[in-house]
Amino acid sequence: MSDFVHGDQADLHHAHDVKHPHGHDLESGSDKEFKGHQAASHDVETGSQDVIVARELQQKKGVLRTLRRGEEWLDEKMGIETQGIDRIHEEDKKPPSILNVFLLWWSMTCHVGTVPLGMLGPEFGLSLNQSIAAVVVGTILGALCTSFTGTLGPKLGLRQIASSRYSFGFYGAKLCSVLNVVIGGGFAVVNVVVVGQILAAVSNYSMPLAVGCVIIAVISYVISIFGFALIHTFEKYSWIMTFILLIILMGEVGNKVDASLPAEGTSLEVAGSFLSFMAICFSSSSGWCSMAADYYCNYPATTKSWKIFFLTLFGISIPTIFTTAIGSCLGNAAITNGAANPILSEAYEDHGLGGLLRESYHPMGFSKFCLVLLVFSVLGNNIAINYSSGLSLQLLGHYFHAIPRFIWSFLNALVIAVLAIAGREHLSLIVSNFVSLLGYWTISFTFILLVEDKWFRRNEGYDLNVWDVPGKLPWGVAAVVALLAGYLGGGVPGMSQTWYVGPIALKFGPYGGDVGIFLSGAITLLVYPPARWYERKVTHR
Repeated sequence: MSDFVHGDQADLHHAHDVKHPHGHDLESGSDKEFKGHQAASHDVETGSQDVIVARELQQKKGVLRTLRRGEEWLDEKMGIETQGIDRIHEEDKKPPSILNVFLLWWSMTCHVGTVPLGMLGPEFGLSLNQSIAAVVVGTILGALCTSFTGTLGPKLGLRQIASSRYSFGFYGAKLCSVLNVVIGGGFAVVNVVVVGQILAAVSNYSMPLAVGCVIIAVISYVISIFGFALIHTFEKYSWIMTFILLIILMGEVGNKVDASLPAEGTSLEVAGSFLSFMAICFSSSSGWCSMAADYYCNYPATTKSWKIFFLTLFGISIPTIFTTAIGSCLGNAAITNGAANPILSEAYEDHGLGGLLRESYHPMGFSKFCLVLLVFSVLGNNIAINYSSGLSLQLLGHYFHAIPRFIWSFLNALVIAVLAIAGREHLSLIVSNFVSLLGYWTISFTFILLVEDKWFRRNEGYDLNVWDVPGKLPWGVAAVVALLAGYLGGGVPGMSQTWYVGPIALKFGPYGGDVGIFLSGAITLLVYPPARWYERKVTHR
């Protein structure tokens, strides 16, 4: 397989269309010459700039050398992954079953940490039907973003943020790295707080929330350091238990849900609440767009893009809609219909989601058993976040790359635990404010990569030998400007948060309606194509 990918045509059957960076056709030579090119490309990549500098730093610096030896020891004794951000060559790829593209998302999204997102619909005053409609539409639209970005993984053999260097440039991609860590951290904080509430409920509220937060943060970190292979295996099966427990939950509280109850507020206010809730659901599934390729880069470049796209789309949409809709049903029973279900209402008011789940399952002995099992449901999500965040931090620079991923994952898990402990009493506020903010950047990120791949690189493809060479990658000015323009020109005036409601969002009443995502996407699509065209004209990159 050539190290120069021609747009979507990463299939070996189309090798005659793929051009060498120096201009001659790979198909023109003999098989021997083709294999020789492969070997040469591999040698170039093995000695690529980022890898060379990182290895030199590990050899010269005493602390870095010690960390590297520690990583090698852990790999020898425990089999942790040491791959890091380096590009994975075709001959080195170890792909899991293609079915894992579908199943791994079930464990990442079908967990108890997704439930509080659905409860925001009733909290915003929406009826059950309106809440579920927003869940379905928002989730599918967001999943479309992740489904596309994931297709770059097999084609390039790069992690998601590394692949964004072909749009954002070497330095602009660092901004994406930081935003990716922030996104993952936000979702992980929600999960850890939920677990803290659940463990407190199991202990009859004698265990502090902070203890539960620490427990799940530690377990998530330990599993995440083993890397790609174990993550794919773990995610393939861990969702099954949660799926069964959530079905039991609905069976036990279904008779307390009243779908006939109307929404609260005027028509304009309801429209605003619907848009805001839909934005949160969009962000919930689009938040993975900056990580998806991390789990696909071991698949062969011959893997059809449409398979990756649709397996991802259904793999995210189905379990996310299922779990978030259950959250909306719980919210309907405990909030909208709280007068008819005072026990559920009081439990939620006094002890949050953990208390609500404790009273929803019955009898009490069985309830506590289910809650203990639900604690482990968030592992699939937090493991993936720790893994991807460690990789993103390595992409911040040569010194960051020289530090092993297991160190970055540890620091990430530590910060998540601290933030979760600090915000453990404000779960609903964290979810409603933080998660919706993600959509403004994820939609711009997706559109930039989409335009770059389908338009600017439709014919010339990607020179994979320069993925870490700043002087040969795009400047990234066009991408950064388009991203900032989308956020400042669309996200800020269109956002509806507790602490700020933009002037456009205010058109939907005093509480606003979040239309920042749509505005961000539209402005990004307007700014990036001409800006990138001009950048290419000036720089020829």
